Amino acid sequence: MPKDSTFWHLPRPEPHALAVTFGFEGAAVAARTGDTVASALLAAGHNTFRTSSVSGSARGPFCMMGACFECLVEIDGISNRQACMIQVRAGMIVRRMVGARSLVGDAGDV
Repeated sequence: MPKDSTFWHLPRPEPHALAVTFGFEGAAVAARTGDTVASALLAAGHNTFRTSSVSGSARGPFCMMGACFECLVEIDGISNRQACMIQVRAGMIVRRMVGARSLVGDAGDV
């Protein structure tokens, strides 16, 4: 269940940003065209994006510019995606990363 967020969208110059909906952990999340996955999730009150592979502690976005890797999520079955660097698309499915990613047979292998 999302918490109230202190993260909000600033007004944009275009009067009517198109709304898109994507899935996060089985729930629909509304976003604006051009939002990153991280900003859309934070605005919707979701603060935990993954758990640490070492301690299991909750992790979420920190730098919002792709340097810290705290916002890693699974997007459309591909793990280790940086939520702060990927724009939302209608219908995408986003899931939290739990612990360490599997290296064998993972759809995210490159």
